[in-house]
Amino acid sequence: MPIAMATALLGLASEAQAFEYGPFSLTGFVKAYASRVSNHCERCQRDPDAARQFIWADDIVFGKEFGSKTQRGIQVQPTLAANFGLPQGFKFSAAFAQRWRDGDPDLPGVVYERSATLKHEYYGSLVIGNFVSRGWNRPDSPYASDVGQTVFSDSGAAYGILTHALRYTSRELYVMDGNLVLEGTYAQGDTRWKRNKPEFFELWALWGQGPWVIEAVAQSGKNSAPAAFAKTAFKGLTYFPDRDDALLNGNSQGIFMLLTKYQIGSEYEVSAGLRVNRWSGAYAVALTQGAQAEWNNPFNVNWGAVDAKGVANPGYSAQSTDLMLGLRKYINREWQAYAGATYLGKASTANPRERGQSNTALFGSLGARYDFGNGLTASAALNAVHYGRKGLAPLSMPAHDAFSNIDSRVARKGHWVSFEANYKF
Repeated sequence: MPIAMATALLGLASEAQAFEYGPFSLTGFVKAYASRVSNHCERCQRDPDAARQFIWADDIVFGKEFGSKTQRGIQVQPTLAANFGLPQGFKFSAAFAQRWRDGDPDLPGVVYERSATLKHEYYGSLVIGNFVSRGWNRPDSPYASDVGQTVFSDSGAAYGILTHALRYTSRELYVMDGNLVLEGTYAQGDTRWKRNKPEFFELWALWGQGPWVIEAVAQSGKNSAPAAFAKTAFKGLTYFPDRDDALLNGNSQGIFMLLTKYQIGSEYEVSAGLRVNRWSGAYAVALTQGAQAEWNNPFNVNWGAVDAKGVANPGYSAQSTDLMLGLRKYINREWQAYAGATYLGKASTANPRERGQSNTALFGSLGARYDFGNGLTASAALNAVHYGRKGLAPLSMPAHDAFSNIDSRVARKGHWVSFEANYKF
């Protein structure tokens, strides 16, 4: 297998060893991070708990001061796995993984992985259960996270965690003087939905030859909560299918993504990503009545309007394109330096109401990483964001202050210094 191919498939190999006992193993990571942010406005949104797609989340508190703020946190993700050899060259494995942030589940109600895998060197592998999508984990690592640009992997119209899913991955194929891996994934989400049945498809291809790695991801999800946060779980329109199935009309979203890495000698590595996002839009409807009414998950809504079919608060389709570019320099075995940038573009939509489609965002990072060995690394970076205009954030962002804690409605630009220690076991 070419070196570039092995790197893309496995990521950077850690010197740390898994905790093993017979067929069982425990792997994972513990990450501590801190940042000092400029132009931060603490709870400046008038309704601080409202998601950005609701019109009552648009207003900010007039005259509230903003300035620097220090933030810190800890992430922990252990993975418990069991591996067994079977006759005729087959192997069976099972895995369970969950991620916690500051002691609470990173995504409440979602398990990161709960899967069983049957693998054969010639026939490929078959996975069933809950696991992460390629639309999230491939751009995250080994691309965006290597150059401080997880804003690229975490934004956009992908779904990140799949439930009730089935995946087939081919063995390595020799194509065009390189190694090719093909994969297809199907997910059902919450099977309690009958009228608005969730349905998810994803195709992934990876080709590596010498210093090149090129990947493509195509993803389409139907009837799950619309979002612009690529870690979002694919489950259903709401958490209450028995109540809401007859009240909603569904939605869809998807991405097409190209990723590439190129190794320049032994010192430099260039990485790039392009993602096209597509949302169908989702109209807004109150699912319960009263002062504390519950709503569905709307997207790109023309609030207060009625469309030609008599639908109030209609949602509009939208499409946008995002870009990522990075450079790493291997100074020696321990030290790496990196620079990265992400551009979140304007969205094309027929929605006459401004919901962020006219805005853009440019994120940049300049940093260094030190490898202590035995799975422990530390990094520090200087980061900045520049919005195209002051106002609602680009549709590719899940919140107006996402990824930087600098609200696009408060300031057009800002910067922050970040520090991170990561132990992989």
